[in-house]
Amino acid sequence: MEGMRSLEKPKVIFVLGGPGAGKGTQCSKIVERFKFEHLSAGDLLRAERAREGSEYGALIDEYIRNGKIVPVEVTCSLLENAMKKSANNRFLVDGFPRNQDNLDGWNRQMSDKVDFQFVLFFDCPEDVCVARCLTRGQSGSGRLDDNIESLKKRIETYNNDSIPIIKYFEEMGKVEKIDAKYNADDIFTKVEKIFYKSGFQ
Repeated sequence: MEGMRSLEKPKVIFVLGGPGAGKGTQCSKIVERFKFEHLSAGDLLRAERAREGSEYGALIDEYIRNGKIVPVEVTCSLLENAMKKSANNRFLVDGFPRNQDNLDGWNRQMSDKVDFQFVLFFDCPEDVCVARCLTRGQSGSGRLDDNIESLKKRIETYNNDSIPIIKYFEEMGKVEKIDAKYNADDIFTKVEKIFYKSGFQ
Protein backbone atom coordinates (compact mmCIF):
# COMPACT_ATOMS: atom_id res chain seq x y z
CA MET A 1 0.00 0.00 0.00
CA GLU A 2 1.36 3.39 -0.96
CA GLY A 3 -1.00 5.25 1.35
CA MET A 4 -4.44 6.47 0.36
CA ARG A 5 -3.51 7.73 -3.06
CA SER A 6 -3.11 4.32 -4.62
CA LEU A 7 -6.82 3.65 -4.09
CA GLU A 8 -7.81 6.40 -6.45
CA LYS A 9 -6.61 6.30 -10.03
CA PRO A 10 -5.01 9.52 -11.27
CA LYS A 11 -7.40 11.71 -13.25
CA VAL A 12 -6.01 12.41 -16.71
CA ILE A 13 -6.97 15.01 -19.30
CA PHE A 14 -5.33 14.94 -22.73
CA VAL A 15 -4.57 18.38 -24.17
CA LEU A 16 -4.45 18.47 -27.97
CA GLY A 17 -4.32 21.15 -30.64
CA GLY A 18 -2.11 22.24 -33.52
CA PRO A 19 1.23 24.05 -33.17
CA GLY A 20 0.49 27.54 -31.84
CA ALA A 21 -3.03 26.70 -30.62
CA GLY A 22 -2.04 28.01 -27.17
CA LYS A 23 -1.86 24.69 -25.30
CA GLY A 24 1.12 25.69 -23.16
CA THR A 25 -0.40 29.01 -22.08
CA GLN A 26 -3.72 27.39 -21.16
CA CYS A 27 -2.05 24.50 -19.34
CA SER A 28 -0.19 26.90 -17.06
CA LYS A 29 -3.48 28.67 -16.26
CA ILE A 30 -5.20 25.33 -15.50
CA VAL A 31 -2.29 24.31 -13.25
CA GLU A 32 -2.62 27.56 -11.31
CA ARG A 33 -6.42 27.56 -11.06
CA PHE A 34 -7.34 23.86 -10.74
CA LYS A 35 -4.12 22.48 -9.20
CA PHE A 36 -3.36 20.00 -11.98
CA GLU A 37 0.15 18.86 -12.78
CA HIS A 38 1.20 19.54 -16.36
CA LEU A 39 2.99 16.65 -18.09
CA SER A 40 4.32 17.36 -21.55
CA ALA A 41 5.38 14.21 -23.39
CA GLY A 42 8.00 16.22 -25.31
CA ASP A 43 9.46 17.81 -22.15
CA LEU A 44 9.64 14.44 -20.39
CA LEU A 45 11.51 12.94 -23.35
CA ARG A 46 13.93 15.87 -23.50
CA ALA A 47 14.56 15.72 -19.74
CA GLU A 48 15.10 11.95 -19.85
CA ARG A 49 17.46 12.32 -22.79
CA ALA A 50 19.59 14.74 -20.74
CA ARG A 51 19.41 12.80 -17.45
CA GLU A 52 22.66 11.25 -16.25
CA GLY A 53 22.46 7.44 -16.20
CA SER A 54 19.10 7.26 -17.96
CA GLU A 55 18.17 3.82 -19.28
CA TYR A 56 16.33 5.44 -22.21
CA GLY A 57 18.63 8.41 -22.91
CA ALA A 58 20.67 7.01 -25.80
CA LEU A 59 17.61 5.50 -27.44
CA ILE A 60 15.65 8.76 -27.24
CA ASP A 61 18.66 10.67 -28.55
CA GLU A 62 18.94 8.40 -31.57
CA TYR A 63 15.24 8.76 -32.44
CA ILE A 64 15.20 12.55 -32.01
CA ARG A 65 18.40 12.99 -34.06
CA ASN A 66 16.89 10.98 -36.90
CA GLY A 67 13.63 12.91 -36.72
CA LYS A 68 11.71 9.78 -35.76
CA ILE A 69 9.00 9.38 -33.14
CA VAL A 70 10.23 7.74 -29.93
CA PRO A 71 8.61 4.32 -29.28
CA VAL A 72 5.31 4.78 -27.46
CA GLU A 73 6.32 2.33 -24.69
CA VAL A 74 9.08 4.73 -23.65
CA THR A 75 6.76 7.76 -23.65
CA CYS A 76 4.09 5.89 -21.67
CA SER A 77 6.67 4.69 -19.13
CA LEU A 78 7.93 8.25 -18.64
CA LEU A 79 4.36 9.51 -18.17
CA GLU A 80 3.60 6.72 -15.72
CA ASN A 81 6.79 7.35 -13.71
CA ALA A 82 6.02 11.06 -13.54
CA MET A 83 2.52 10.31 -12.21
CA LYS A 84 3.84 7.84 -9.63
CA LYS A 85 6.45 10.33 -8.38
CA SER A 86 3.94 13.14 -8.07
CA ALA A 87 1.96 13.96 -4.95
CA ASN A 88 -0.78 15.20 -7.26
CA ASN A 89 -3.66 13.15 -8.60
CA ARG A 90 -4.77 15.37 -11.48
CA PHE A 91 -2.74 15.47 -14.66
CA LEU A 92 -2.81 17.36 -17.92
CA VAL A 93 -1.06 15.25 -20.54
CA ASP A 94 -0.04 17.73 -23.19
CA GLY A 95 0.62 16.85 -26.84
CA PHE A 96 -0.19 13.16 -26.42
CA PRO A 97 -1.53 10.88 -27.89
CA ARG A 98 -0.54 12.51 -31.17
CA ASN A 99 -1.05 9.54 -33.51
CA GLN A 100 -2.65 6.09 -33.73
CA ASP A 101 0.48 4.34 -32.44
CA ASN A 102 0.50 6.59 -29.34
CA LEU A 103 -3.16 5.84 -28.74
CA ASP A 104 -2.75 2.06 -29.14
CA GLY A 105 0.26 2.09 -26.81
CA TRP A 106 -1.58 4.14 -24.20
CA ASN A 107 -4.62 1.83 -24.37
CA ARG A 108 -2.37 -1.24 -23.92
CA GLN A 109 -0.16 0.14 -21.18
CA MET A 110 -2.02 2.87 -19.30
CA SER A 111 -5.76 3.04 -19.89
CA ASP A 112 -6.71 0.79 -16.96
CA LYS A 113 -4.28 2.57 -14.60
CA VAL A 114 -5.85 6.02 -14.90
CA ASP A 115 -9.25 7.66 -14.70
CA PHE A 116 -9.39 9.30 -18.14
CA GLN A 117 -11.61 12.38 -18.13
CA PHE A 118 -11.69 13.94 -21.60
CA VAL A 119 -9.65 15.50 -24.39
CA LEU A 120 -9.32 19.27 -24.15
CA PHE A 121 -9.07 20.20 -27.81
CA PHE A 122 -7.88 23.69 -28.75
CA ASP A 123 -9.25 24.14 -32.24
CA CYS A 124 -7.39 26.95 -33.94
CA PRO A 125 -7.41 28.01 -37.63
CA GLU A 126 -4.15 27.25 -39.41
CA ASP A 127 -3.38 30.87 -40.32
CA VAL A 128 -3.73 31.96 -36.67
CA CYS A 129 -1.46 29.11 -35.52
CA VAL A 130 1.20 30.01 -38.08
CA ALA A 131 1.11 33.70 -37.18
CA ARG A 132 1.42 32.91 -33.46
CA CYS A 133 4.35 30.54 -33.94
CA LEU A 134 6.21 32.97 -36.18
CA THR A 135 5.68 35.78 -33.67
CA ARG A 136 6.90 33.45 -30.93
CA GLY A 137 9.99 32.61 -33.00
CA GLN A 138 10.77 36.27 -33.71
CA SER A 139 10.41 37.24 -30.07
CA GLY A 140 13.13 34.69 -29.30
CA SER A 141 11.18 31.66 -28.04
CA GLY A 142 14.41 29.74 -28.53
CA ARG A 143 12.37 27.07 -30.30
CA LEU A 144 14.19 26.07 -33.45
CA ASP A 145 10.98 24.78 -34.98
CA ASP A 146 9.19 28.16 -34.95
CA ASN A 147 9.98 28.85 -38.59
CA ILE A 148 7.77 28.56 -41.64
CA GLU A 149 9.31 25.38 -43.16
CA SER A 150 9.19 23.42 -39.89
CA LEU A 151 5.74 24.77 -39.17
CA LYS A 152 4.30 23.58 -42.45
CA LYS A 153 5.62 20.09 -41.72
CA ARG A 154 4.34 20.15 -38.14
CA ILE A 155 0.88 21.28 -39.25
CA GLU A 156 0.76 18.63 -41.96
CA THR A 157 1.76 15.92 -39.44
CA TYR A 158 -0.87 17.23 -37.03
CA ASN A 159 -3.60 17.18 -39.70
CA ASN A 160 -2.69 13.67 -40.88
CA ASP A 161 -1.94 12.02 -37.53
CA SER A 162 -3.61 13.91 -34.69
CA ILE A 163 -6.96 14.93 -36.19
CA PRO A 164 -8.04 11.24 -36.54
CA ILE A 165 -7.26 10.75 -32.82
CA ILE A 166 -9.46 13.70 -31.91
CA LYS A 167 -12.23 12.23 -34.10
CA TYR A 168 -11.87 8.89 -32.30
CA PHE A 169 -12.43 10.56 -28.92
CA GLU A 170 -15.26 12.68 -30.36
CA GLU A 171 -17.10 9.50 -31.31
CA MET A 172 -16.78 8.40 -27.67
CA GLY A 173 -18.24 11.73 -26.57
CA LYS A 174 -14.96 12.53 -24.79
CA VAL A 175 -13.88 15.78 -26.46
CA GLU A 176 -14.28 19.27 -25.05
CA LYS A 177 -13.61 21.53 -28.02
CA ILE A 178 -12.56 25.14 -27.57
CA ASP A 179 -12.35 27.77 -30.27
CA ALA A 180 -8.75 28.86 -29.72
CA LYS A 181 -8.50 31.86 -32.04
CA TYR A 182 -9.34 34.37 -29.26
CA ASN A 183 -7.00 35.85 -26.70
CA ALA A 184 -5.72 33.74 -23.82
CA ASP A 185 -8.01 35.19 -21.13
CA ASP A 186 -11.18 34.74 -23.18
CA ILE A 187 -10.16 31.17 -23.97
CA PHE A 188 -9.50 30.44 -20.31
CA THR A 189 -13.01 31.61 -19.37
CA LYS A 190 -14.31 28.78 -21.59
CA VAL A 191 -11.81 26.33 -20.15
CA GLU A 192 -12.97 27.17 -16.62
CA LYS A 193 -16.60 26.41 -17.49
CA ILE A 194 -15.62 22.97 -18.81
CA PHE A 195 -13.63 22.15 -15.68
CA TYR A 196 -16.44 23.29 -13.34
CA LYS A 197 -18.92 21.23 -15.35
CA SER A 198 -16.63 18.19 -14.99
CA GLY A 199 -16.60 18.58 -11.21
CA PHE A 200 -13.21 20.25 -10.75
CA GLN A 201 -13.18 23.12 -8.27
